[in-house]
Amino acid sequence: MNRYTKFINIMGSYYTKDFEKEKKNITKVREIKEETVRKFFLQGDCEVLVVFEETGKEILIDDFSSEDDIKKYLGKSFIKK
Repeated sequence: MNRYTKFINIMGSYYTKDFEKEKKNITKVREIKEETVRKFFLQGDCEVLVVFEETGKEILIDDFSSEDDIKKYLGKSFIKK
């Protein structure tokens, strides 16, 4: 299962994903488009960790979360129709 992170700050929000580099034993963090996260979330193949940068509060959202939480933290487009 893929794990994406959504960072929310004063200026807006953005999504990231951690990639493990086997040869160098490091973790690369890359910014990901919202459309990519939405595609995998609607397939039920990912979870999103929502992080509020100002307060440090973290919330884990997956396809078993309530529709209200999904709508509140990710948006209406992440709800299955």
